[in-house]
Amino acid sequence: MANTRTTTSSKPRSAARAASRPATSRQPVEPEVEEELSAAEAQEIEAEGHYITAELCGEEFRVIPASGWRTSWQRLLNAGQIDAFAEKVFPPEDYELYLELDPTIMEFIEFTQEVGQQAGESLGKSSGPAPSSRRTRRR
Repeated sequence: MANTRTTTSSKPRSAARAASRPATSRQPVEPEVEEELSAAEAQEIEAEGHYITAELCGEEFRVIPASGWRTSWQRLLNAGQIDAFAEKVFPPEDYELYLELDPTIMEFIEFTQEVGQQAGESLGKSSGPAPSSRRTRRR
């Protein structure tokens, strides 16, 4: 006897996740009249009003706090793709100023460290979990 019932995940979606992915249902969905936002525009709206300020090359920049950085953004930074990372964390006006200033790597590293300190977070490498104080038994 075959099981004809399909199972679906009942894990609730966060508001941001639900907005970025269409709901799955078997019933036809009416098309929305509103214009669909690009992923960048949705992130901009989500982050709007949640900026902190930090100094880079003597200029004040608005930036998304380090606690709001997506993992993919952090990967861009770790891979040295600083311009792509900056495009994600700065509002468009500040990103244009960033491009005009063309900071050095050290200036940008100091900037990201300041942003991390304002959020109370360290952006350096993690030392990993502390080793156990218990000795392991050998066989």
